[in-house]
Parts: sequence; C-alpha cells; structure tokens
Amino acid sequence: MTHPPVGSHCILELRGCASDRLNDEAFIREALTQASKEGMSTLLKLESQKFDPQGVTAFAILAESHISIHTWPELQYAAVDVFTCGETAKPRLACEYMAKAFSAASYTLKEVPRGMCVSPYKPSEVVSSGEAGVCSN
Repeated sequence: MTHPPVGSHCILELRGCASDRLNDEAFIREALTQASKEGMSTLLKLESQKFDPQGVTAFAILAESHISIHTWPELQYAAVDVFTCGETAKPRLACEYMAKAFSAASYTLKEVPRGMCVSPYKPSEVVSSGEAGVCSN
C-alpha cells in the first residue's frame, strides 16, 4: 500500500564555490537563514561549527524539518541537505538560493520523496553545468 509522501529530501552538491564564502561561518549562518525564507520554511534554531584549519558545518532546525551544510573550502565544495515536511515548504527554492549564494559553478540536485509512499521510487535529479540558478523538474 502506498501513501502520499510526508516530505521531500533534497540532496544538493555544490561545486566550484567561492572558497572564502565556504569558510565564513557568519556568511553560512546568514545563507541558511535566507534559504529557509526562500524555501517558505520557519527557522527555529541555528547551530554552526567552524573547523581548523578550514570548513564549516551548520544546521538549521525548521518547523518543517532541517537544512544542513558541510563545507570543504579547499575543494570549493559543499554538501547541502534540505528536508521539509508538509505541503507549504519549497525545498527546491531553498536549494536554488544556496547555489546562488555560494556562487556555485555547477551543482547536482536530487530530490527524494520521504515516507511510506514509495515502492519503488526514482529520485528526480537536476544537473546544472553552468548557471547555478537553473533548476527544473
């Protein structure tokens, strides 16, 4: 028996990002705050940790679930997860914002429906080779 999805989990791979932004904890916190707004989600709490010599991990707890980011400035790479539940949040919009905010040269976005809904499922995938703001179904 299948049921409608309870949420959407977007897995975003950002490549060719601005290294200085990937290593700037304050910038990353602001990016998560803005991404939650762009994704029509409610930010409840924000935690972050800067690492030595470089890199930041940050986690935004949303009323709808969460947004997380792990950065590797030396590789110009960031791994981002946006998981939202309900019907009002727009996780893809949050992902598009993150790609633009970090000036990603390219990105891969995979969206996975979550819940007891899929049997079997194929995650949708969006790949951009140039413009980091382009995202389609």
